[in-house]
Amino acid sequence: MSDEMISPEQARQLLDRAMRETLGEDWQDEDSGWQLITGHDYMARVTRGRVNIDFYVDLLGQVTIEKKTINAAQSSGWTLALTLLLLSLGIAYLMARAVGWL
Repeated sequence: MSDEMISPEQARQLLDRAMRETLGEDWQDEDSGWQLITGHDYMARVTRGRVNIDFYVDLLGQVTIEKKTINAAQSSGWTLALTLLLLSLGIAYLMARAVGWL
């Protein structure tokens, strides 16, 4: 590569190619399980399960890929969401019993 800065369009092409090569051609399909968390022409973060993958393109066109487990904020958010779901189901069950539906 040369020492010239790449355009946002070139960065997007490099980013898209790296994501397809790493995640598979169908990574954007719902069935693949990958979710795009954030991104722009020079970076993207996707997550699936307990794994985050960050893609970075620098101004010279070098692509960096970092694979990490989810961070503490994501983990506590997931736990909180699960707790609220179970609590909601418990309340719904108790209300149904009180009304006589169960």
